[in-house]
Amino acid sequence: MVSKLSIAIIIVNMILGVLIPIVLLVYFKKKYQAGIKSFFIGCAVMFLFALVLEQLVHVVVLGSPVGIGIQENIWMYAIYGSMMAGLFEETGRLLAMRYVLKKEHDNAHNALMYGAGHGGFEMFVILSIGMINNLIYSVMINLGKTQALFEPLNEAARGTLQAAFDSLIQTPYWYFMLCSVERFAAITAQIGLSVIVWYAATGKKIKGHLFVLAILLHAILDGVAVITAKSGMSLIIVEVLICLMAIGIALIARGVWKKEKTIAEQI
Repeated sequence: MVSKLSIAIIIVNMILGVLIPIVLLVYFKKKYQAGIKSFFIGCAVMFLFALVLEQLVHVVVLGSPVGIGIQENIWMYAIYGSMMAGLFEETGRLLAMRYVLKKEHDNAHNALMYGAGHGGFEMFVILSIGMINNLIYSVMINLGKTQALFEPLNEAARGTLQAAFDSLIQTPYWYFMLCSVERFAAITAQIGLSVIVWYAATGKKIKGHLFVLAILLHAILDGVAVITAKSGMSLIIVEVLICLMAIGIALIARGVWKKEKTIAEQI
């Protein structure tokens, strides 16, 4: 049986995946008069660059002989995956902010709104969409209705499905709580990265050092998350590290904001 508490937390996660992005959209709109357009452009860039273009590259690279070698080495896999995530997402962010959001450059708070959309869409996909199977499987397990799912499957597929069921049954409730904690950290980092890239993109010339900074910060966050998660380290410690790095990115972004604002006022 999957515990009722686990199921309750799964449902809460699904709600948070929708609610948090909406709350941020409303908050940034009311407090800073940021444009709603920035939010939805952030959603679109996340979808196009991270979930479509980046995944197409992964299919080609990881499906090659070189890719097999990358997947067999955790360090190579972490470096490859984190750099791809940084390159694709930050490039998409830069292009969108410089060209698509050109008319929104007069309000720097649109960077926050963009980050809410970019990170919010990611939160929605992982917490809301990603938890649907967990919820359905959990309910079916508890009702004893899983047998029908096995009948049309071959032996290998049955083994995979059974492993998924066993994982749900054995996973403690607090693991599902960590999923939402990780997403809060991730959306904080995405907003911070959006601020950094905003100032890289919205000047007379693209500021390459800020763009590279965003790529590296993104890659470090993702790379450390992969390596620590695969190292056997306690998940609680892993999430603490991720939260600390997200806070670090937010603080760096705050410093960039203050510096660039001071420079603009002196011109």
